[in-house]
This record gives sequence, structure tokens and C-alpha cells, in this order.
Amino acid sequence: MPDYAQLLLQNLAISTVLFVLLWLVNLATRDPSFIDSWWGLGMVVNAWASFLFVGGVGPHALALTVLCSVWGVRLGSYLLWRWRRHGPDRRYATMMALAQKERGWGYAKASLLLVFALQLPLQMIVSLPVQVGQLGESQHLGPVAWAGIALAVFGILFESIGDFQLVAFKANPANAGKVLQSGLWRYTRHPNYFGDACVWWGLWVICVDAGFDVAIWSMPGPILITTLLTKWSGVPTVEGRMRRKRPEYEAYVQRTSGFIPLPPKKA
Repeated sequence: MPDYAQLLLQNLAISTVLFVLLWLVNLATRDPSFIDSWWGLGMVVNAWASFLFVGGVGPHALALTVLCSVWGVRLGSYLLWRWRRHGPDRRYATMMALAQKERGWGYAKASLLLVFALQLPLQMIVSLPVQVGQLGESQHLGPVAWAGIALAVFGILFESIGDFQLVAFKANPANAGKVLQSGLWRYTRHPNYFGDACVWWGLWVICVDAGFDVAIWSMPGPILITTLLTKWSGVPTVEGRMRRKRPEYEAYVQRTSGFIPLPPKKA
């Protein structure tokens, strides 16, 4: 049986060292917002560490690593650019302020426990498909794997287009205070999150083709990312803020699907 524990412990050790280094950088900047860009880039590191662990062999390992790299570098670069352009994320600023005011924590402790130490295990679990999926014994990409590749590519494109449309919309001063309701945003209120979920379910489908064992081991990944996006850090966070700041958002909610793209409802 492939050594799942050895692979995961290796990757956990690498990720822990990198998260500690990033936390130290954060102590100098006093702003943990850049960690969002590491969400995708860190998973790319996990994918390549796994690829080297298996010796860089096998079509499933190659497919998983390449797809994860395209997704993670694109998303990580976009989020890093957004942070550099717009400055500190208000969510993190509020979180740090509350931790220091209500709990009496110093900045170092607050940023470590509430941001870096939290994202590390989440990143490890979500990226399970691109880690243990590379331990599959199948030597050929079957129809199921190609279906997973297609779904992952679709997700990357869908998420990328959604992000591009949002950036272009916000760049137009005439749209200040308005809600984007065209393009992909006409069919789902969160095309970026939907595309993200498609990517990780697609990667998991590739694992199914690689073997039953790796499919079972990697299943928590897509389940967790879908839960995070729809129930915790994704949709609820954005929608709460939009409802407070955009009067027209409620009408948009009533006619537009919250996650899966669907034709808009009639008024």
C-alpha cells in the first residue's frame, strides 16, 4: 500500500516551515492580508512536493500537478496583485483589532492563532486530491480522469473570467456603489467560488480514476472547500457585506442563483 502517512507528514513539515516564515514576514508588515495569495500558491507547493515524492511518474500525478499549478499560480498572483493594489483586507484588520481589544492578545499571537495556524490545516485538507491522488497505481488516464480534467479546466476558466469581469467592473468609476449583474454574474452571484469548487471536484474525479484508495483518502478535500465557500468564509462573508453596503443587492439576490449558475428569475 502506498505510504500516505509519509507523504502527508513530509508535506505538512514543508508547509509548516513556510507558514512560520510567512508569519514572521507578517510581524514586520503588521498586515496578514497577503496570506490569501498563499492559499493557492501553497497548494501548488504541496502538489510539486508530492510529484517529487512519487518520482514524477504517472499520468495522474502529472495531470494533478499541472492543473493545480495553473489554478494556484493564477489565483495566488491575482490575490497578491489585489492586496498590493488595494491594501490591507478589512476582514483581517477587524479580526486583529477585536482579538487585541476583547481578548487582550498581542498582534503576534492574534495573527498566529487566528490566521496562519488556522489556514495551515485547511490548506492541507483541501489539497488532499493533489497530494494523495498522485499515489494511485493506474498507469493510464481513463474516461473518468478526462472528465475530471475537463471539469477542472472549466472551473479554472469560469473562475478566471468571473474575476476578470469583476475587476473590469470596479475599474469603471461609473460603477461606484453598484452591483455587477452582467456576464457570468448574471447567472450566479459567485462565479469565482463556483469555479473554485469545480476545480477541486474535477481534481478529485481524477483521483477516482487513479484508484479507489486515493479517491477515499482525498474526498475530504472537495467536501471541505465546498463547505468553506458556501457556508463559512466565502458566500456568507461577501453577502453580509454587500447587503449592508449595496441597497440594490437584495433585488439581485432574489433573481440570481447563489452558487450554481442558473437563468435569472423574472422580477
